[in-house]
Amino acid sequence: MTATESAGAIGAIPAAEVITACLRAQAGVPRRSRAARVFGRSPLSEDSRPWYLGALGELQVAERLAKLGPDWTVLHSVPIGERGSDIDHVVLGPAGVFTLNTKFHEDARIWVGSTRILVNGQKTDHLRNSRYEAQRVAKKLTAMAGEPITVHPAIVLVGARSVTFRERPADVMVLRDTELVRWLTRRAATLEPGLRDRVAEMLTRLETLATMSGTPADVDLSAFAALRHEVGAARRIRMLWGTAILLGGVAVAATVAINAYAPLLGG
Repeated sequence: MTATESAGAIGAIPAAEVITACLRAQAGVPRRSRAARVFGRSPLSEDSRPWYLGALGELQVAERLAKLGPDWTVLHSVPIGERGSDIDHVVLGPAGVFTLNTKFHEDARIWVGSTRILVNGQKTDHLRNSRYEAQRVAKKLTAMAGEPITVHPAIVLVGARSVTFRERPADVMVLRDTELVRWLTRRAATLEPGLRDRVAEMLTRLETLATMSGTPADVDLSAFAALRHEVGAARRIRMLWGTAILLGGVAVAATVAINAYAPLLGG
């Protein structure tokens, strides 16, 4: 079952905006030379790589969300504002409404404090952006429902080497993608079924959150799948070269050691 086929999943294709941006940035990248392919150089450019990693993160979180039961409604790549920005995932369930801001930080060391998040020592705007997304959705849903609808922001970390919590933010949940489904399903129910059904109906009308600038058909999933295959193949080739170099180094060291000790052994 794919992320878009899970019970209760509606809305756009996961990572639609970032996949499109990745392919757009990758379109102008020259084809790798034969030597580059032999040595496993990545086909990604400096511009397309951040979009590519972002897409992988959103797709991975979408697969996690696909495990939620029928009591949950999930939207992906929800447009917000007029500048092409979107919310990675909006989730509705017995525990309320959540906006999920997915962050793929490959092999990074992340430090979380009450007012800031550092990635490899660098400040980020993750907390501010997540609050803003939740506030935008809450404002629109409240206007439609005619009563206050609370929206909970969360930051979902993917690919990090380590996550250190100095102090948890009071109003934004920060967690790894592996913790997401358990965190959502173990929260206490806060929405009575009638209101939850009304909010779910609101969420299906995507135009109330923003004007859709495109459709899922605009996302070239086959091109992105081909790019993933190419990136994965290049990575495997680099790993093979690394293993070969390591084994070659061991062989050279062994030869040197044997030659060094040969006189002593002969004596």
